[in-house]
Amino acid sequence: MPNIVLFSGSSHQDLSQRVADRLGLELGKVVTKKFSNQETSVEIGESVRGEDVYIIQSGCGEINDNLMELLIMINACKIASSSRVTAVIPCFPYARQDKKDKVGESRAPISAKLVANMLSVAGADHIITMDLHASQIQGFFDIPVDNLYAEPAVLQWIRENIAEWRNCIIVSPDAGGAKRVTSIADRLNVEFALIHKERKKANEVDRMVLVGDVKDRVAILVDDMADTCGTICHAADKLLSAGATKVYAILTHGIFSGPAISRINNAAFEAVVVTNTIPQEDKMRHCSKIQVIDISMILAEAIRRTHNGESVSYLFSHVPL
Repeated sequence: MPNIVLFSGSSHQDLSQRVADRLGLELGKVVTKKFSNQETSVEIGESVRGEDVYIIQSGCGEINDNLMELLIMINACKIASSSRVTAVIPCFPYARQDKKDKVGESRAPISAKLVANMLSVAGADHIITMDLHASQIQGFFDIPVDNLYAEPAVLQWIRENIAEWRNCIIVSPDAGGAKRVTSIADRLNVEFALIHKERKKANEVDRMVLVGDVKDRVAILVDDMADTCGTICHAADKLLSAGATKVYAILTHGIFSGPAISRINNAAFEAVVVTNTIPQEDKMRHCSKIQVIDISMILAEAIRRTHNGESVSYLFSHVPL
């Protein structure tokens, strides 16, 4: 592909290299470092004049530092006369802060909108991301946003790794994920259920109510992300007590902060499956239940189609049933 340059931020270089390999490209030369006062410095090591630039940086690890690094890289390429700069953000930072949930939160920020503004002001012309926590975040931008879906990879993993998948039930751990699980359940031609949860405060679930029949079935919990894993571990206990024979969890973004790994180790999951939008090597060393789905093919194909002016939605509208 002519006139294309692919750069990697420092948040997830393994994924960036996988995408580059699938596209048959070399990663562009860039040096990122910090001054003694912790300011981020970026040096683009090759010409990007007139080039179609893609910068891969996931919202994980040191999120604030990685976000700032991405903004500086975008701006550096823009003022170096690149023709277009696309930020490829597999896990979008601050996506959970997308609205004011309660009437009393009149002074709460909508930080996802702030991040959208920052990316636009830095000079991004296009955003590629995956499984946004809330689809309406696309409306925070005045530039094109392609929200990719891990669903094709999830369907393939279920069919190849769960022998009893025809007798499974797809479960959403909250009402907000109902659309996601119904789509997967329809493609597998199985039933779905959901769990209504009530929170006292962030990262702490008060009680759960199961809506649906999971008795004598393999239950597959599907969600866009898991942070401290309190929700999915409580949900697993709820499903087993309701008669499920086995419980799997499939998540797009495995954040796994705080007590998450110890909770998964103590929970009754057969496996906790995540994509590699976030690096998982260290987590896998401490938890044998974690398995990873590689989504570099989806990102690479989205980049190729964007560069060639082809339809990105075709990727998902023509997925085999």
